Amino acid sequence: MRGSFVFVSMGLMLMNLTILPIVFGATGQEVLGEIQNRYEKTNDSEANFLQEYFGKMMKGGPKGEGKVYFKKKGMMRWDYEVPNQKIISNGRALWFYRPDDNQVMVSDVSKDFLEKTPLAFLAGEGDLRRDFNLLNFNESVSPKEDHYVVELAPKEPHAGLSKLSLTVDKKTYQVVQADVIDAMGNVTRTRFLDIKTNLNLPDSLFHFTIPPGAEVLKIQEPSRPSPGGKGKPTK
Repeated sequence: MRGSFVFVSMGLMLMNLTILPIVFGATGQEVLGEIQNRYEKTNDSEANFLQEYFGKMMKGGPKGEGKVYFKKKGMMRWDYEVPNQKIISNGRALWFYRPDDNQVMVSDVSKDFLEKTPLAFLAGEGDLRRDFNLLNFNESVSPKEDHYVVELAPKEPHAGLSKLSLTVDKKTYQVVQADVIDAMGNVTRTRFLDIKTNLNLPDSLFHFTIPPGAEVLKIQEPSRPSPGGKGKPTK
């Protein structure tokens, strides 16, 4: 159960692209601009994903894997194979479904909430340059990788988010790994694999029909929602 809540928090926090020329001698701010421009030009995307949780007080935290879809206007769909669950949003409502428990958590999603989630730009919301300060910028030193790594801090305080580290492909400016770090130093890492973009995904993919007989819990979001915040469930 704890692992499920870790990943629904990521789903709430969380949310690819045409080739751009390589920027030689790029600065961190230039790379941020290229990342933002890339995702602004992307209507939708899909990828396989792997998630890991590294806790300060817990070794060998929960892992997740599956397939994720993004579309502009805050739409996303996380189909987990491990654990068995789904997180789906049409940009207005969010559903978290656990088939094994036959339980669905439902919450309204405001534009303000979407824009203040750390990976909102993946779903066409938010702005890296506007919402984050650049802390560090590095280039990978491994001969097997050709990446930029940018470390960001939110300009406004967020519960559950202290820093955001993005690993970015130098040639495409696709985000291939995102590390969300909370104030305690716990890390939720998501790697994106086999990324495909501009597939003309239907809006219906981002809608969820509640199965007959499923238990439905309504999540009341706080007035100033924070990334990873689950609100208060009510039946």
